Amino acid sequence: MMAPSFENVLQFVDILGVIVFAVSGALVASRKQMDIVGFVLMASLTGVGGGTLRDLLLGRQVFWVVDPLPVWVCLIVAVVVFFAAHVFHRRYTILLWADGIGIAIYAVMGAELARQFGSWPLVSVMMGVMTATFGGLLRDVICNETPLILRPEIYASCVAAGAGTHILLVAGDVPVGLAAATGIFVTFGLRAAGIIRGVTLPGYKARPGRDY
Repeated sequence: MMAPSFENVLQFVDILGVIVFAVSGALVASRKQMDIVGFVLMASLTGVGGGTLRDLLLGRQVFWVVDPLPVWVCLIVAVVVFFAAHVFHRRYTILLWADGIGIAIYAVMGAELARQFGSWPLVSVMMGVMTATFGGLLRDVICNETPLILRPEIYASCVAAGAGTHILLVAGDVPVGLAAATGIFVTFGLRAAGIIRGVTLPGYKARPGRDY
């Protein structure tokens, strides 16, 4: 029996990322008491928004246009959450963790696809950040919520650290699969620290202006 190739694993992880991001989008729709159309819209925007931006910037065919499976996944997730969201009493907590899993997966996915496309390491890391955060940013802005990326606890820095870890390890001849797993672990571990412990980066301290 042949072991699955890295490309097959990458496709599986990509769909997993779509699922958890779609769940987070649908959960926000439930908090806003939207109808089923709103659930589908929020699940789809969050599930495929970051990957769409990534592909457009890289000049690739948009992944869900080539293969509509991610769109079907978003539709199914939206319907399931529409009928089951009431079961989860702490929906915001679930939203935070689903989003945390999503950014961990997409941080590495975005960086790896950009690397395969021949992008410079810094650009690959930036693509990881954009892929991981853009869908959630759309979700929060449209739903009039404070975007998670603008909250005090660490968020985008987690994504950059995970994407950067992956790119550095691959550049150091670490197997791509191991580098990807490490990048996902770094991103999720840091984000978990932000959720549980409220870890933040140092903020700007206002100082009196100088008179000239």
